[in-house]
Amino acid sequence: MPDAPVRPDQAHFFAADTGLGVVDQLDETAAPTSLWADAWQSLRRRPLFWISAALITLVLLVAAFPTMFTSLDPRFCELRNSLADPSAGHPFGFDRQGCDIYARTIHGARASVATGVLTTLFVLLVGGSVGAVAGFFGGWFDALLSRVTDVFFAIPLVLAAIVVMQMFKESRSVLTVVLVLGIFGWPQLARVTRGAVMAVRGSEFVTAARALGSSRFATLVRHVAPNASGPVIVTSTVALGTYIVAEATLSFLGIGLPPQITSWGADIAKAQASLRSQPMVLFYPSAALALTVLSFIMMGDAVRDALDPKARTR
Repeated sequence: MPDAPVRPDQAHFFAADTGLGVVDQLDETAAPTSLWADAWQSLRRRPLFWISAALITLVLLVAAFPTMFTSLDPRFCELRNSLADPSAGHPFGFDRQGCDIYARTIHGARASVATGVLTTLFVLLVGGSVGAVAGFFGGWFDALLSRVTDVFFAIPLVLAAIVVMQMFKESRSVLTVVLVLGIFGWPQLARVTRGAVMAVRGSEFVTAARALGSSRFATLVRHVAPNASGPVIVTSTVALGTYIVAEATLSFLGIGLPPQITSWGADIAKAQASLRSQPMVLFYPSAALALTVLSFIMMGDAVRDALDPKARTR
C-alpha cells in the first residue's frame, strides 16, 4: 500500500530527547544503604525526634549528675519552712515537711530513671531471648514457650507487683523493684520479638547463610536477630516509660522504694495532704514524671515511623 501523500500545509512534530535514560540510570558507585541508615535519614528530618532526644538527654543528665543542678540535700528538712513560698535558691518552694521541692524533684529522677532503664534491660534479656528462640526454632519448643508466655501475660503487671512487693517490706530497694517488674513485664516483649523473628527467618539471606554452613544458633544471632530488632527497640522504648510509671505507682502506694530513697512517686503520695492549700507541691514531681514518660513515648513513636517503610512512604 503506497504511503499517503504529505500535504504541504501539514506540520510534523517530533518529541525531543527528555533525558529519561539519565534519570533511570543507576549509580553503581554509590554505597548501599541499610535499614538503619534509611531510618536515620528519616529521623534527622523529624522535629519530634530532636525534641524527645533533647528531653531524654536532659533527664539522663539530671539522673546521673543531680549535683550539677542543685547543691541542696533533698533529705534536709526544716519544719519552719513548711509549705513556704518560693524564694531565692528555692525556686519551687517547700513541702509540708519543710523539704526543698526543687532538690527532691532533681534527685528523684535518679531512682525513677534507674528503675526504668534496668527493668527494660532485664526485660530485653529475658523476653528478647525467649521470643527469639521460640520464633526461630518453632515446633514444640515454640509451643512450650508460648504457653509459658501466655501464663505470665495473663497476670496484670502492677497488680502482681503489688502482691509480690508486700513480701519485701523490710528489704525494698531499686534492685527488688527491678526484679519484680521484670519478672512480670517480659511477656509483651517476648511476643513482639517472636513475631519479628518469624517474619525474618524465611528471608533469602537466612537461607543463604544456612547454605554457607552457618549453624542455626549462629544464624539467629548474626543474621536474624539484628534484622528483627526494629520492633523490639520501639517496644522497649515505650515500655521504659511504662516501667517508670509502675515504679512511681508502687512508691505512691508505699510499697515501692524505701523512704530513704527520694522518688517522684513517694513525693506525689506525700503531696496529697497539701493538694488544696498548696497544689504546686504536687505539680512539680508530677510534671517531672509526666515529661519523662512523654519523652520516651515520643522517641518510640519517632523510631517506629522511621523503621516502618509504609510510614516513610505516607
